[in-house]
Amino acid sequence: MFEDLGLGPGVDGRVFRHAAGDLRPQTHRHAELEVNLVVRGAASYVLGNRRYELSAGTLTWLFPDQEHVLVDESADHALWWAVFRPSLVTRTARASHARPLLEGDPVGRYSRRLDPQRVRRLSALFHDLREAETVDRTLFTVGLPYLLLSAWQSFLHSEDIVGGVDIHPAVDRAARLLHTDPGTGDLTDLARIVGLSPSHLSRLFKTQMGISISRFRNQQRLQRFLRHYGNGRRTTALDAAHEAGFGSYAQFYRVFRQETGRRPTALRVVAADELQTPPRPTPSAGDPGEGVEEAVEVGDVVVVDQPGPHGTGVAQPEPMCDLPGVVRAAPHGDPLLGQP
Repeated sequence: MFEDLGLGPGVDGRVFRHAAGDLRPQTHRHAELEVNLVVRGAASYVLGNRRYELSAGTLTWLFPDQEHVLVDESADHALWWAVFRPSLVTRTARASHARPLLEGDPVGRYSRRLDPQRVRRLSALFHDLREAETVDRTLFTVGLPYLLLSAWQSFLHSEDIVGGVDIHPAVDRAARLLHTDPGTGDLTDLARIVGLSPSHLSRLFKTQMGISISRFRNQQRLQRFLRHYGNGRRTTALDAAHEAGFGSYAQFYRVFRQETGRRPTALRVVAADELQTPPRPTPSAGDPGEGVEEAVEVGDVVVVDQPGPHGTGVAQPEPMCDLPGVVRAAPHGDPLLGQP
């Protein structure tokens, strides 16, 4: 599916931060070149017809003609990602070693693990640009080409290539069907559609996708729930859970805890923060600000990362989290989000 990222006039790119529990895009591609840097935990990506396991410190390039999707992630997973408009890439990638950046689907493997020092530097650069995007547009615009070339140089410097697992066409089709509609039949129905026996499809899917069909299906339901629920202003958790395909709130609650490591009350905290938290003041020159430092484990080195105020910039204002001892009213007073 081709996705329009909606870059406005004069905007050459964007920088985002994703954390486990945030809304994930469906299988997609876009005109912009994309780069991802995992700073914590691990994730599983499907790129074309191959699956890649990405651990902390992995830098991955995703090109315009490549369909990709995040299919699984650990509860502590976090990554930075940025996209660059084709015109910026053309102006910036002039050296011969950077020619692959100009292609839609270059030959080769474009996922490598970086050494901790380079992860630290790149993570800080992602963070600085994410902050500048809302504070100093000129600084952000000038910094995008620097981020592009810095990430590419870090990629070339590493020889630790991340391999992938080929995905059988039947497994790929089953995954796409569940992406489109998590309620697509049971295992027997799926197997009949893709032309395999139920037992063969179940084993092959788990081996190649790294996750069972039932868990994959529930993950897609959870993503649907997040899209329907949004910030909780227009619907209740129960209605959104039923709309997403969960048979009961108890089933939704169990899947939410399993996939995010948190209770659904985290949604209440985020929604309340969105309504009640005043805008973050802009640090003055020379003022380091008061951002919360987050320790990011990369190998044996702890990297200090300061996340920006807006997680992914897609659905939630910041990554969902439990705040012990904090009790806030949900925007709708949704009684189900208060369930322990």
